[in-house]
Amino acid sequence: MTTIVSAKAEHLDQWAQLRHRLWDEDPAEAHREEAVEQLGDEERFLNLVAIDDGHVVAFAEASIRHEYVNGCDGSPVVFLEGIFVVPEMRRSGLARQLCDKVAEWGRARGCAEFASDAWHDDTESHAFHLAAGFVETERVVYFRQEL
Repeated sequence: MTTIVSAKAEHLDQWAQLRHRLWDEDPAEAHREEAVEQLGDEERFLNLVAIDDGHVVAFAEASIRHEYVNGCDGSPVVFLEGIFVVPEMRRSGLARQLCDKVAEWGRARGCAEFASDAWHDDTESHAFHLAAGFVETERVVYFRQEL
């Protein structure tokens, strides 16, 4: 049976490995350090892990954002910073359960909107967000120039 709990220090190593699988630009150790920082700020961050047979098989990270969030009308906004489910557990409803818990947490903190983002070409993430009840609000391409 899979259970969803707030992440704790005992989950850090496995959670960091899953973060690395989602965001592979940085090593797992860097992800672990960032996760430790997030655990230290429970007012701003929610970190959930799903445990199955003693293993972390999924996570969801969310934050409360007070600054402008693209596509939203108000503040504060609960923002899904990241979500990952191991491939063998996908399509089980686990990601939706994680999102439901994030939404509940946001509502309890005065949020009327739940937002997220995805890379423009990440069609798998787009499909997940739509299935989870999100609606696309806008697409943005950022530019920069060195001076």
